[in-house]
Amino acid sequence: MALIVVFLCGIANFAAHRAVLESGHPLVAQMRRAAPWLRPPVTLGVEFLALLVALLLVSGGSPGWAWAYALYTLGSGWTAWAIMAGRM
Repeated sequence: MALIVVFLCGIANFAAHRAVLESGHPLVAQMRRAAPWLRPPVTLGVEFLALLVALLLVSGGSPGWAWAYALYTLGSGWTAWAIMAGRM
């Protein structure tokens, strides 16, 4: 069950991440100017690594990491909402 939770949270994280990258928000543009190497493939790759590590830890018998990844997802979702809603 914990693997399913982590996997579904990963889908939500990728969707929120992609939406923010495609939003055209000035914060994203500023990030790209400050660190030109930090392009979408790199940031999405880091997102994938976080998901992979969480899946490996949970499958290895540490279901507490599902809670940690779920909290990470809540934080990412809140941040994506704040950026998309113009609150940041």
